[in-house]
Amino acid sequence: MRVLVVEDERRLAETLQWGLEAEGYAVDLAHDGEEGLELAQLHPYQVIVLDIMLPKLNGYRVCAALRERGVNTPILMLTAKNGEYDEAEALDTGADDFLSKPFSYVVLTARLRALTRRGRAGASATLAFGDLVLDPAKRTCLRAGQPVALTTKEFAVLECLLRHEGQVVAKHEILEQVWDLAYQGDPNIVEVYVSALRRKLDAPFGRRTIDTVRGAGYRLVSDE
Repeated sequence: MRVLVVEDERRLAETLQWGLEAEGYAVDLAHDGEEGLELAQLHPYQVIVLDIMLPKLNGYRVCAALRERGVNTPILMLTAKNGEYDEAEALDTGADDFLSKPFSYVVLTARLRALTRRGRAGASATLAFGDLVLDPAKRTCLRAGQPVALTTKEFAVLECLLRHEGQVVAKHEILEQVWDLAYQGDPNIVEVYVSALRRKLDAPFGRRTIDTVRGAGYRLVSDE
């Protein structure tokens, strides 16, 4: 899951990035409203964490501009302000949720999970493909009813493929969803994680789940 954090307090932004990445999110940072607005329009984020008091463009203006331009990504607004009028203004400009600083990191991550579920209206809380079941909220994976231990990146790659069931997902699309803009490494890292998923999900159960479409990417297949 890819998240944009727009926060001018660099220490807080980097702390959020470190914590969210430890839970398997891909996190991009912006430190002013103009940069945040540009990134939010260029990349397919699942959720945006947006501070209100920002240089160049404040969070209210960024949020309003995104909604006017048809960007419907769920937005969680952060602010050092407190009061019902600030919350009302945030929601009226198009934000989906509001959290005052200082905030609990546990509450923040729970609200992000709730926003991404809400952003997939009508979608199940779990993702299933045959006897493979992934629960993003609980961070669990089951195959034929048996738990499978996945690393955060393995989980994120599998979630990306499951959310695009029936489609061929290009390597660059997986990189965009699972890694952040700062990643400058070998794009073949995707192959490493796909191979790891095959070892954990397929080999022990006699299955074949992830197919390589040469020159195009990967897709889920059923051998049942």
